[in-house]
Amino acid sequence: MSNKTKGIVYIIISAFGFAGMGIFVKLSGDIPSIEKTFFRNIVSLILAFVLIVINKESFFGKRENQKYLLGRSILGTIGIVANFYAIDHLVLSDSVMLNKLSPFFVIIFSLIFLKEKIKPSQVIALILAFLGSIFIIKPGFSSDTFPSLIGLASALFAGGAYTFVRYLGGREKYYTIVFYFSFVSIITILPFVILVYKPITLIQFLYLMAAGTFASIAQFSLTAAYKYAPASEISIYDYTQILFAALFGFFIFSEIPDKWSIIGYTLITSASIGIFIYNKFKIRKGLCYEKKN
Repeated sequence: MSNKTKGIVYIIISAFGFAGMGIFVKLSGDIPSIEKTFFRNIVSLILAFVLIVINKESFFGKRENQKYLLGRSILGTIGIVANFYAIDHLVLSDSVMLNKLSPFFVIIFSLIFLKEKIKPSQVIALILAFLGSIFIIKPGFSSDTFPSLIGLASALFAGGAYTFVRYLGGREKYYTIVFYFSFVSIITILPFVILVYKPITLIQFLYLMAAGTFASIAQFSLTAAYKYAPASEISIYDYTQILFAALFGFFIFSEIPDKWSIIGYTLITSASIGIFIYNKFKIRKGLCYEKKN
């Protein structure tokens, strides 16, 4: 597979993992969002620690990358807390859709800070995806304004964090990035966890561990995805999380999307398929050109 195709595969795996994480976060019940974030990142920290030890790599990265690693960690932590709050206070599909606006912010930030070019086809695909998002999240903006704004903020902070991930992709190992993020997140939110700590049952603990496991799969895959391809070319595929969340919501919570949601899913899926076909066509066209010359 080409690096771009690898990036697409990894980001779809990441989308599946984040959808699974959302399910278990919701199943864990009435626990402070910051406490859920703490348990979620413990799992990621342990897995990243093991991978670093096995590969004999650095835990905290290179000196010249510290400000980027720290920026990724702080923005990512705020984004997760906001996302978990939205999951707890909104319909699952609404919270997922609000958070999945992050690729839109990634492309904007990548254009501004990383100087990555955006092709016209990608602009069209993003517009379709954004329109699809509006069709699906329509209830949130009318009856749950504050949680919806928090959910939108989670996308903004996540977009900033993923832009740092893109920058660090070729400079640090993905497990170093994940370890640094998880470590900083746990340290910074620990005082707040102590202040608002609420005892949990065994089943809640298991749900949170499952959420952390799915989140770790998603995080490692996402970090690897942005290592293989520019954010402007693959972030659109992060919208597949919507489809996974819809399936999980149907089988676990008996949620059935209405006709407007189905229109949204159709727009987003069409955008993803369209840009994938376009990218494959460009690759084949380039290969044919090279052979002729």
